[in-house]
Amino acid sequence: MKLWWGMPSVAHALLRAASSLYSTRSFTRVLFVTLVLLATAQPTSLVDGVRALIGQHDLAGAERLARASQARTPQSPELAAALSWLARAALEAKKLDQADAFAAEAAKMASRLVMGRKLDDDPWLPTAAGAAVEVHAQVLAARGERAEAIDYLRGQFKQYAGTSLAERIRKNINLLGLEGKPAPELDPGAEWLVSKPRSLAALRGHPVLLFFWAHWCGDCKAEVAIVADIRRTFSPQGLVVIGPTRLYGYVAGGEDAPAAKEKRYIEEIRRTYYAALPDMPVPLSSTNFVAYGASTTPTMVLIDRAGVVRYYHPGAVSEAELSTRIRALR
Repeated sequence: MKLWWGMPSVAHALLRAASSLYSTRSFTRVLFVTLVLLATAQPTSLVDGVRALIGQHDLAGAERLARASQARTPQSPELAAALSWLARAALEAKKLDQADAFAAEAAKMASRLVMGRKLDDDPWLPTAAGAAVEVHAQVLAARGERAEAIDYLRGQFKQYAGTSLAERIRKNINLLGLEGKPAPELDPGAEWLVSKPRSLAALRGHPVLLFFWAHWCGDCKAEVAIVADIRRTFSPQGLVVIGPTRLYGYVAGGEDAPAAKEKRYIEEIRRTYYAALPDMPVPLSSTNFVAYGASTTPTMVLIDRAGVVRYYHPGAVSEAELSTRIRALR
């Protein structure tokens, strides 16, 4: 293995953090992460290092690495993002106070750094701010303060309207409060691929499955066979499947693309990978993604015959789970 000896600053920080550790196990983990990162022969980032240590279940080591970087540079967009990853890791470990503290620190730093510019001008700031909002809301919910969490998220949704965080914040609002509520109507101004069905209001009496997908999403492609089987099984009982998608501004390989080119690319992806759902109506609109918080793709939303959301699930879902949910509808 050839090591890249022209080490970037983060690699130096990793070695300094390793040399300061008292625990042999922690030293080994940090040294292992250092060698793995150097072996790529490419400069790495603070966030990569923090995430690698989190992946080794070494939250303390990940924090030491972040603090070593902070000692040199008290604040930066990437440091704010690294703190937000620490917040997520602490939440996953059910360390609620620690998670909330990391989230608050990341949010405060991101807020200072965004002054005088747009949030999405820097790739790290949306990561930091979005995770901080998400973690604080989840901490509130975990403490039994569900209503407070929803109120907090609604306030953040207003604050970050028009940024890339809108979908993510709406997703968290929906996770806490959409099931049992009337389904938001689909964007009446959307461009429809294939065919345009009746509005959700006009589909009352039919169960409806919304399958949010993206042209770049591998998990969405893997879900097509499941959705096709579900439709085959339940369409005789009136099930309607609609597949919202949206423009992202790029095509294969991340190449920037104007809307017309991206639409052609979406059609190509649909014909190639969604052939099992050839006549599935596809509304093309970012408004639907914001309304349903579909920052994760796929996102599945099951609406009952009365137009009420009964199942809201960001991420892939099994055929057995979907079948059970549909059979439970009245």
